[in-house]
Amino acid sequence: MGFFSLTQELAIDLGTANTLIIYNGKVVVNEPSIVALDNNTGKVVAIGDKAKLMEGKENSNIRTIRPLKNGVIADFNAAEILLRGLIKKVRTSSTMFAPTLRMVICIPSGSTNVEIRAVGDSAERAGGRDVYMIFEPMAAALGAGLDVEAPAGNMVIDIGGGTSEIACISLGGIVCSESINVAGDVFTDDIKQYVRHQHSVRIDDRMAERIKCAIGAAVPELDDEPEDYVLTGPDIYTQLPKTITLCYNEIAYALEKSLVKLDNALLQVMQAMPPGLYSDVVEKGIYLAGGGALIKGLDQRLSKKSGIPVHIAEDPLSAVARGTNIAMKNLDEFSFLMKYKY
Repeated sequence: MGFFSLTQELAIDLGTANTLIIYNGKVVVNEPSIVALDNNTGKVVAIGDKAKLMEGKENSNIRTIRPLKNGVIADFNAAEILLRGLIKKVRTSSTMFAPTLRMVICIPSGSTNVEIRAVGDSAERAGGRDVYMIFEPMAAALGAGLDVEAPAGNMVIDIGGGTSEIACISLGGIVCSESINVAGDVFTDDIKQYVRHQHSVRIDDRMAERIKCAIGAAVPELDDEPEDYVLTGPDIYTQLPKTITLCYNEIAYALEKSLVKLDNALLQVMQAMPPGLYSDVVEKGIYLAGGGALIKGLDQRLSKKSGIPVHIAEDPLSAVARGTNIAMKNLDEFSFLMKYKY
């Protein structure tokens, strides 16, 4: 049957931090959105996981690039290289000819026409024949199991690496939304700056990311307290090794300034919601998706701020990718999908 399988359907969550690709209903690629290039020749040295290992450890001959910034493409050439390389990992030798690629890619709801065109062009140059796009909040809602086409209000918060998307959805469309550049990367930088200023220790993004995953918290008091995190780094004054111990309360303090912006964005969307949809959201609750949903106590914080129950979607890291895959399987049914170049 491989001889006749000339079309591959890919659902792609092209994220600032990680890119996920679903093929045949399974996540077959889940790698960092990073490219490593040779400074002298411009040739690709590594992509994804291998490039991540090189980040922060490059010599003068190699540079690492994150093609996306704040959820949109910042480096067109690197984005094409990233997509092309990750798509190659999906392709198998089961077909005698290069398959036609049909893709659905999710994009931030606040994307401009120029940004949408950049994603579409990158996908086409990476081999996409039919390219469709879906807004991230819509994909997150589908991935959380919500009926986005029902005449009822559904509210989702997708906290990715570069942007946080908050949206109220009804009848297959986004009624009101906010997209802010406060998300995983900002949280990581907050932790890095806190450790530098409060403990006089330099750490890189990778270490800050580990701290965030281990003891990242949105509230100063948790029922299930994580163990303290011990790390060693150079003292910024003496450059000698210094060992410190961090607790989750400190991380909650470090993230407070950024989390307040997320709180305010949520309240703005709630203020813009029509009363009929507001009552639906109060009844069903708000759904959290994306890697940021795993910050401990974030659901409690947002529920307290909004007065509405907040639920974490099943496997929030892949919720957007799952929703994109659902859209892929129902191209004719969902009118909110945008086809790139008819």
